[in-house]
Amino acid sequence: MAIFNLNDLHLFVQAVDSGSFTAAARHLGVPKSTVSKRVAELEGRLGVRLIQRTSRSFALTELGREFFQHAQASIIEAEMAEGIVRRHLAEPAGSVRLTASVPTAQFTLTEHLPALAARYPKLRLSMHVTDRFVDIVQEGFDIALRSHRMPLPDSTLVQRKLASHPFFILASPDYIRGHGQPRRPEDLAEHATIMTSLTDNQWRLYCDNGEEALVTLQSVMAADEPYVLMEAAAAGLGITCLPTSVCRQALATRRLVRLLPDWTAGSIETTILMPHRRGQLPAVRAVVDFLAERLAG
Repeated sequence: MAIFNLNDLHLFVQAVDSGSFTAAARHLGVPKSTVSKRVAELEGRLGVRLIQRTSRSFALTELGREFFQHAQASIIEAEMAEGIVRRHLAEPAGSVRLTASVPTAQFTLTEHLPALAARYPKLRLSMHVTDRFVDIVQEGFDIALRSHRMPLPDSTLVQRKLASHPFFILASPDYIRGHGQPRRPEDLAEHATIMTSLTDNQWRLYCDNGEEALVTLQSVMAADEPYVLMEAAAAGLGITCLPTSVCRQALATRRLVRLLPDWTAGSIETTILMPHRRGQLPAVRAVVDFLAERLAG
C-alpha cells in the first residue's frame, strides 16, 4: 500500500487544475522542475501513469481522472482538518492565572469579569488577589495587574500600560453642607481630612494650569485601604483623596463630590505585566486585549 505525501497530492491537484506544470509552478511560486519531479515520484510510488504529457499536450489518463477526484477530495478534507485546528487555537480556551492587589481587583477588575466570561466561554480565569509582592514568573502566573504611583522597574517582564487615574479631592454632600467647600488648596488646612497615614499629613496638588501647591492638613483618621477611606468620607467624617478608579461609582451616585475640580493629587497607573514566554498564548492574549479595551482611558 502506497503512503502518500500530502504535498505531492497537493502538487498533482494544482497541476491538473492549472492545466500544466508551468502554470501550477507559477501559481505556487515554486520551480516547474519541482512540480514535475514530485508528480513523477507520486506516479512511481503508485506504479501507474496519471498524466500523459508531451511537449505539446497535458492530459489525465483514465485512471488519472479517477485518482484526481479522490486526491482533490483528500486535499479539501485536509484543509478543513487544518482549519478546525487553527480555529481551535485561535479561540481562547484553557486556564489563565492572574494576580492583582485587593484594591485593583475590587475597584478596577471585578465588574468586568462577567463580560469576559460571556465573550470567551471556553476560557477559565483563576484570580489570586493579594497585597503581598508576587513574583509572577516563579509563582507561575500568566498576568499581573498592577496599580502604581511610581514607574515600575525595568525587568524581563512585558509591560503594557492600560490607564492613568488621577487622584481627586472628595467629600460627601453632608460634609460640604456642614463645613463649607474649600475654594483654594490652602483652604484644606481648615478642614478635617482622612489620610493614608497619620504621620503623612501633606498633599501635593497640581492644577490644570501648571500651578502646584503643598498643603499641610488636619488628619482626623488614617487608613491604608482605599475602600475604608471612601466609606469614611461618604459617611461625612472629612475630606479624602482617591484615584478615579476607586471613586468613580461614588461620584456617579453622588455619595461623594469632587472638590477643587481644577486640582488633582497626582495619578496612579494601571499596568499589565506578563512573562514574555506566555505573552503570545491565545488565551492570555485574549484576556490582555479584553482588559486593554475595558480599562483604557
